Amino acid sequence: MQTTTGKIINQLRLDNRIEQLSCIGQIVETGVCRLALTPEDMEGIIQVRLWMEEAGLVTWLDPFGNLIGRLEGTDSSLPIVMIGSHIDSQPYGGRYDGAIGVLGALEAVQCLMEQGIRPRMPIEVIAFCDEEGSRFNKGLFGSRGITGQLEEGELERKDKNGVTRREALEAFGCAPEQFAEAIYPAGSIGSYLELHIEQGPVLESLAAPLGLVTGISGPLWLTVTMKGMAGHAGSVPMGMRHDALVGSAKVIAAFDDMVREEPEAPTVGTVGSLSVFPDSRNIIPEQVSFTVDLRDMEMERRNRLEGRLMNLLDDISSEYGLTYSLTEDTNSEPRYCAERIKNAIRSSAEEIGLPLPELMSGPFHDALALSYVCDYGMIFVRSKDGVSHHPSEYSSPEDIALGTEVLYRTIRQMCSPEIASNGTDM
Repeated sequence: MQTTTGKIINQLRLDNRIEQLSCIGQIVETGVCRLALTPEDMEGIIQVRLWMEEAGLVTWLDPFGNLIGRLEGTDSSLPIVMIGSHIDSQPYGGRYDGAIGVLGALEAVQCLMEQGIRPRMPIEVIAFCDEEGSRFNKGLFGSRGITGQLEEGELERKDKNGVTRREALEAFGCAPEQFAEAIYPAGSIGSYLELHIEQGPVLESLAAPLGLVTGISGPLWLTVTMKGMAGHAGSVPMGMRHDALVGSAKVIAAFDDMVREEPEAPTVGTVGSLSVFPDSRNIIPEQVSFTVDLRDMEMERRNRLEGRLMNLLDDISSEYGLTYSLTEDTNSEPRYCAERIKNAIRSSAEEIGLPLPELMSGPFHDALALSYVCDYGMIFVRSKDGVSHHPSEYSSPEDIALGTEVLYRTIRQMCSPEIASNGTDM
């Protein structure tokens, strides 16, 4: 690849930090388990905070569990440029998901400082708490927290060991009673930027190291509980059973078929977690709970599929003599990236001779929560084989460095006095 301008970021420093962070919570040679608000998560925060402070940022851990590093601008009254992602992981996750967004942001801002560039507005590098949602079954906690989007009852959500989120936060040194003062005032965040691995196969299929994100599909998360009647597996005739697992299996299989009906559509649907009670070989299952994850860029189609799922639950429950209940864990419409930020990212890539294909994001990110309070933009880094949320997740050091270089140049462009003079219209 021919570049028009030399690379600024320190790739060796970035590589070393990614490698060091991946050793915290390591489960296999390449895998990571750093669940939110655990000792492993805290160890990661301590390490990243040390790097932030070595770079010259002022740091703090807020009541939501977010780690924040701030670089003051020449005009502290201007809205903040916020950059970051998360360092918590899935239980059987990889070393790049979230982590490169935090460490890439730190590297980009550190390079600004080393180049003697003082931004006009403040810049905050942030590692959001519990983006993944794998421990308490609801993600984007820290990013929803600072933007005032938390819902009733979130602190009482329990993990699989019965620990509530409130208890986990307090053990982490955070004070939920201080949430209100940690919410950012309306208009105080001007822009949000996030560097992230693609977690899909599109960029690799295009032989492109980076991509420009156009938007994030709207996720709907449900938890469905189907109830029947337990009985001895050897004595209750098949025609007299109220088997919650069979009914759930019928719903799950039919749901998967529904989502596949339009192969060209970006719709995706997943049942990723299932629990059975009493969970015994020779007892007819009485109760089954399972999660539903439905995402689409077109709300009309997603709503239509949701309605069909509700009809399906009614029909299957009636057929098998079951009852069901459901809870809505997450519901968001698609959110589109700001044109001005996309233009800044695109022109920054052009500086190094790199064309950027455009693609939407099926997974949601902290950017989704930030999109409700400010303009946002995202840069995707190519993922080998499209694999993520797995120890084999891999993005090359060269691709990550390219993404960080484009991020650095985008920040530099957005923070220049000529562009920044209009405050929020950076």
